[in-house]
Amino acid sequence: MGWAGDSVLVRFGLHQSNIFAAMLVSFAVSITCMWSYLIATTSLEFLTSPAMVYYVISGCMQPLFARALFYEGITRIGVARAGPLRGSEPLFATAIAIVVFDERPGWLVFLGTVLIVASLWLISGKQEGQGKWRLADALLPISAGFISAVSQSLRKQGLKIIPDPFVAVAVVTTVSLILLSVFAFSTKRGALFQIAPRSLIFFLCAASLATLAQVPNFIALGHGELSVIIPLLNTTPLFAILFSAVFLRNIETVNRRIVLGGMTMVLGVLLITIR
Repeated sequence: MGWAGDSVLVRFGLHQSNIFAAMLVSFAVSITCMWSYLIATTSLEFLTSPAMVYYVISGCMQPLFARALFYEGITRIGVARAGPLRGSEPLFATAIAIVVFDERPGWLVFLGTVLIVASLWLISGKQEGQGKWRLADALLPISAGFISAVSQSLRKQGLKIIPDPFVAVAVVTTVSLILLSVFAFSTKRGALFQIAPRSLIFFLCAASLATLAQVPNFIALGHGELSVIIPLLNTTPLFAILFSAVFLRNIETVNRRIVLGGMTMVLGVLLITIR
C-alpha cells in the first residue's frame, strides 16, 4: 500500500517536475531518516562487514535504476498500467529463488506465475480510444521488476550477515543517491534537480511513504523465502489501480481490462503465497 501511495503522489508531482527530482527527494528523505537513527542507536562497525559488498552492488541497481525506470514508466503509460507491470518482479524472483537459493516451490507457485503473465497481457494490451504509447514503454516498469528481483536477492544475502533492515536501507539508498548525483552533474544535468514548490510537497509525502515501506520490506526479506516474500510485496498493483481510480480519475483512465489484469495478478500472487 505504501508503494502504491508513493506512485500516486509522484504522479501528481511530475506535472511540474521530473523523475530525477522525485528520486532526489526520495533518496534524501530516506537517507536522512535511516542514518539519523543508526548514528543515534548503533556503532558504525557494520561498515567493515562483508555484507556491505552485497548492499553496495544492490544499491547500484535499486532503488536508482529500478525507480528511474518505474517513474519513467509512470510518465509514459500512467500509474494504473506501470504499477501492475512493475509487479512482474515475482516471475524473476521465483526463478532466482530456484536457481540461486535452491528453493523448491510447488505447483501453486507456477500456476500463480502463469496468472501473473496473463495479467501482463491484459494490462499492457492497447485499446481503441486510449492515448498513444508504445509497447516498448511497457518494458520500462517490467525492467524495473527484473532489476528489483536481482537486487532483492543480493539484499537477502546481505541480511544473512547483518540482519538489520535499517543498515540495509541506509547503505543501498546512499549508494543510489551518490550514483544519481554523479550522473546528473557529470552530464551537466544538475538543472534537473530543480523542483517546483508544489511538486516538492508531493515528492516529500511520497518519499515519506516510500521510506516507511522500505523497513518492513527488508524485515520480511530477511526472515522469509524469496519466492514467497517478493510476491507478497507485489500486491501493490491492486492498490495502485484503486488509488488511480480514486485520486487520478481526471488524469488516467482505469478501464475494465486494467482492473481485470490487476485482479488476475493479485490472484497469482496469492497462489504463490499459499503454496
